[in-house]
Amino acid sequence: MCSTDSSKDIVPTADSAMQQVYFLYSDHHDWLYSWLRHRLGNAADAADLAHDTFLRLIIKPAPRGFANFGEARAYLRTMAQGMCINLWHRREIEQAWLDTLAAWPETYAPSPERQAMVLEALHEIGTMLLDLSPKAARAFLMAAACQMTDKEVAEALGVSSRMVRKYVAQAMLRCMQLQARQTVVESLDPGMT
Repeated sequence: MCSTDSSKDIVPTADSAMQQVYFLYSDHHDWLYSWLRHRLGNAADAADLAHDTFLRLIIKPAPRGFANFGEARAYLRTMAQGMCINLWHRREIEQAWLDTLAAWPETYAPSPERQAMVLEALHEIGTMLLDLSPKAARAFLMAAACQMTDKEVAEALGVSSRMVRKYVAQAMLRCMQLQARQTVVESLDPGMT
């Protein structure tokens, strides 16, 4: 159910979380868009991230209300900043993948479908690595991608070989969790793959 306020805007009344998002949107969307546009230097990206910020609030409402405009804007800015970092990280991964493809002979280039699958896997791995401590992420990359021994990784990071094994195990556990999640998605909807 919706009711109409004096300015003829539709205000959700059924859910207080939706009301909070509505008022946050009406009070802060233009400001957030301007802040993102200045931060990103791109109107389209700013519009997308401003939209995604409020969409995220609909999916996962703020844990409590805000005492004032400043508090609400600080919360929105923190959310949007995290989304900017994710966008930049995603673009770095995409550029690295494009650079790798450009270095391959054209006859070895994977199909567009395969390229998209690899890029998505790289994004998932990149996100997983961001969730790890910096040393754990570096240890995993050195061991898995560079095929360095535990001793070589330990020397490079200034930790023990035992700690390297622990870091790599943490990363492998996250990889297995990603694989398990993908398996569940595929079993629920085989058309998703």
